[in-house]
Amino acid sequence: MFLAAQLIVALIALLHVYILVLEMFLWEKPAGLKAFRQTRESAAATKVLAANQGLYNGFLAAGLFWGLSLGTAGQPVQVFFLSCVLVAGLYGAATASRKILYIQALPALLGLGLQYLS
Repeated sequence: MFLAAQLIVALIALLHVYILVLEMFLWEKPAGLKAFRQTRESAAATKVLAANQGLYNGFLAAGLFWGLSLGTAGQPVQVFFLSCVLVAGLYGAATASRKILYIQALPALLGLGLQYLS
């Protein structure tokens, strides 16, 4: 279970790096517009907000990578950051898009479950 938990945590961390790139650097580009179903006008108006969100996603990824780098001693760190991802995903699903529930919250919940089983 430990290896499965670490693999899920790594994938979630990589996902948040990808979200960081989309929100900070590709928000107004075709990939960002498509991923977030934005028009060019709305993307231009929300660019600064998106970059801020991207930075926070980067912090989540950094925390997960930090936890991974600590090996078994990093499990409490991973649980903390997975919990942050879960809360952010639940809030995003409730306020922005139900899609966030499946992309962010459920993988975090799976990761937490695997952490507790390992």
